[in-house]
Amino acid sequence: MTHAQTTGPLVGVRVIELAGIGPGPMACMLLADLGADVIRLERTSGTIMSGLGRHDVLARGRRSVAIDLKAAGAAGLVLELVAQADILIEPFRPGVAERLGIGPLECLAANPALIYARMTGWGQEGPLADRVGHDIDYAAIAGALATVGEPHRKPVPPLNLVADFGGGALYCVTGVLAALVERQTSGQGQVVDVAMVDGVSSLLAMAHSQRSAGLMNDERGSNMLDGGTPYYDTYRTADGEYMAVGAIESQFFAELARVLAIPDFPAQNDRDQWPAMRAMLTETFASKTRAEWIEIFDGVDACVSPVWRLGEAPADPHLRARETIVVRNGVTQPNVAPRFSRTPGAIGAEARKPGQDTTDALRDWGVKDERIESLLTAGVIAQTDPPA
Repeated sequence: MTHAQTTGPLVGVRVIELAGIGPGPMACMLLADLGADVIRLERTSGTIMSGLGRHDVLARGRRSVAIDLKAAGAAGLVLELVAQADILIEPFRPGVAERLGIGPLECLAANPALIYARMTGWGQEGPLADRVGHDIDYAAIAGALATVGEPHRKPVPPLNLVADFGGGALYCVTGVLAALVERQTSGQGQVVDVAMVDGVSSLLAMAHSQRSAGLMNDERGSNMLDGGTPYYDTYRTADGEYMAVGAIESQFFAELARVLAIPDFPAQNDRDQWPAMRAMLTETFASKTRAEWIEIFDGVDACVSPVWRLGEAPADPHLRARETIVVRNGVTQPNVAPRFSRTPGAIGAEARKPGQDTTDALRDWGVKDERIESLLTAGVIAQTDPPA
């Protein structure tokens, strides 16, 4: 694995990842995809996701340094690396980094231009700051979880897309890149407090707007975008699969009605007739297979799409044409996003074993050979495989 990517808008940016799970690795994958040189500091035993081995897409594109952060001398090594870094991403509970001697005060003293991003679920302060949690908890407390599911049935967790990746990783990347832009003017680094509850709440901006305007209520499955309208929902097909219908605008609804040609089909905004409209759509879509409906709606602007299973999505003609999902290193995975006209990003090497790159990565980041040898002897760091 080369010491750094040679393409992408972030080539030359150096990132230290203090390994964690979920949003931290996702954020660092995105930064690596865009060309940043990311080194992952982790235990020799790896993280909770390390059992995925080379299939761990979130760990792609960066080298692994095994380090015992509790060992004497570990903080000193981290601060040496910090002096060479642009960004550090820290995923611990509040106070942990400080106890390890690598909190914001120490790191910014070592490198006043450092962007120090703190990735937590609850944030650095507040009654729940020290509480454990996962995506489902952060989405729940922010009000997002209650909006997902059918009426009068329990809320359904939308994988860990909402808090971990939407409210966490994406806001982390936004925050550190914004801080990098600001640093060009001030020359100073700063701390970026990334709380998933904050990010999820931000993602709900439109929902809060609609609720404040009286256009959305708290009853699950009764609103425009949560399946409450029959023309924005999913329908089961004859073969047990599903089609998605999103015909919100009047012209697209008109196309939906034209193609389906249902006798006495109700007007779009006659709410009293929505139950009848839903029943008609349910019966009609159940009359043909998903493949038949795909053919029928091919080329029709009615906002009707097949609901692919996760394993089916890579074969979708549009995604295949754009190479949105690709096979790299023998693993099916998403391609780099977003895309750049002059400085395209690239998928890096497959996930590394914890500590596989310790000596080479540290050497590339300016740590002298004798220093590396002394740290290995002291057990502060470990090299799990001989470097190539």
